[in-house]
Amino acid sequence: MQRREDPIPVHHDASWGPLPPRSAFWLLIRFVLTVLLLPLWWALIVVIFLGFIAFGIVAEILTVIPGFEKGFLGLIDKFGDSVAVWPAWCVTLPELRHEGDAAFYRARVDNRIAAWTSKELAAQKAKKAPPPGPYDVCVRAYRGVGAGYVLEAARARGWELSHDRPSDPLRVVRLRRPPVTF
Repeated sequence: MQRREDPIPVHHDASWGPLPPRSAFWLLIRFVLTVLLLPLWWALIVVIFLGFIAFGIVAEILTVIPGFEKGFLGLIDKFGDSVAVWPAWCVTLPELRHEGDAAFYRARVDNRIAAWTSKELAAQKAKKAPPPGPYDVCVRAYRGVGAGYVLEAARARGWELSHDRPSDPLRVVRLRRPPVTF
């Protein structure tokens, strides 16, 4: 595993800088647990989702109750927003191999922001609505370079921090593209 060589400028404070490399031993343990438990996690998500669908079909009768449908859809939205497909506890093989490698994380961030930018520019060129967000960069993508680098790379391509959804540099950086007037 490589160590970080060059310091990355931070945005506000130390929390916007690179996170310290994790122990190789505990990273390997978490990787093994990920390989074993992540398929079970995904199966659980699918079972719960299918349960929502089954309940929704049966509960179609209850839609005559005012507010039932709105409440049920709100419950499904809350479930979808709170359950992560890639939970924070899992470690993927690229993360295991490149822990502490700033160049790997820099490329990861740059590729993600470049992809979003190209979609946004294509929508502007076609005079269509931009693709729906959210434009969240989770710590898994930037831990080796820090949230400050995400913000610098995003600003270089015309992005800024989201105003309506605050960022937590230790977990997620939320970006938005300022509206373009035609």
